[in-house]
Amino acid sequence: MKQRSIAGNWVSEIGLGCMNLSHAYGTPPQESDGIALLEKALDFGVTHFDTAALYGFGANEKLVGKVLKPHRQRIFLASKCGMRAVDGKRVIDGSPKAIRETIEQSLSSLQTDVLDLYYLHRWDKSIPIEESVGELSRLVDEGKIKSIGLSEVSAVTLRKAHSEHPISALQSEYSLWTRNPEIACLETCLELDIAFVAFSPLGRGFLSGDINDSSGFLDQDIRKNMPRFQANNLQENLSLLEQIHSIANAYNCTLSQLSLAWLLHQGPHVLPIPGTTQIDHLAENMQASKIVLKPADLKQLEEVFIHSAVVGARYPTATQLEIDTEKF
Repeated sequence: MKQRSIAGNWVSEIGLGCMNLSHAYGTPPQESDGIALLEKALDFGVTHFDTAALYGFGANEKLVGKVLKPHRQRIFLASKCGMRAVDGKRVIDGSPKAIRETIEQSLSSLQTDVLDLYYLHRWDKSIPIEESVGELSRLVDEGKIKSIGLSEVSAVTLRKAHSEHPISALQSEYSLWTRNPEIACLETCLELDIAFVAFSPLGRGFLSGDINDSSGFLDQDIRKNMPRFQANNLQENLSLLEQIHSIANAYNCTLSQLSLAWLLHQGPHVLPIPGTTQIDHLAENMQASKIVLKPADLKQLEEVFIHSAVVGARYPTATQLEIDTEKF
């Protein structure tokens, strides 16, 4: 696996987003299957693992900690605070008190003394970003975390936070069908030497070409309420995928591999973290690191998936109000 830099560490250029193993897309896999997938990721050379206190309401950190503890010295481990479960409900809380409570639970669940990177999962808009980052900086001073990240914030907020304490990574959704980071955040990260970690790099499964109908989503699948996956919108968006099959065929690769390869071409500071529950999909994703796309094909992909061609917002209105990222 080729390497890229994040927070002063060289890691596999394609990491693993661990959320799917416990959270968000219907019924999670059995623990034994989650363990098998994490172990296979290690075999494939993955060294960048991403989890959060919210995922599975703590279950994901426990699973990741159980599997990765013996390999702790050779992996880069990231988790998140600022959004967690309280009495069975998701709560955004970026207060110093909540951050401190969450790090102690994260360290316990992940069975480690220190995290390589700790993100503020969401900016709690009731609290100045400098206050939340200030508390995270104290965790750095205390040796509980090595570096600080932010998730789903704008370039303006990123700069404010960076003036309080150096930010090592910004994590936001970025893929062919979600190009918002290109408005300002990608350039800002490059300027400030901040890694950009792309979550949902396969469009929550859409870019794989495996989703043709949203009617089968379970009630606990977050895509069920996402505008882009609503029946009429989904059918229009699928027409975009049809336009890039020929490019994938030319490289003898899958649509997933093509989409990940495109992301890797967006700058050396971009690190995608696709998630999956299937070992065959994991193997497929890792092979994208080998694909070198021609400039003409990169241009065609970008023209097909120009933001105005994608139908539907990426989040429902209530969720959109919780984040701070730029919108076209």
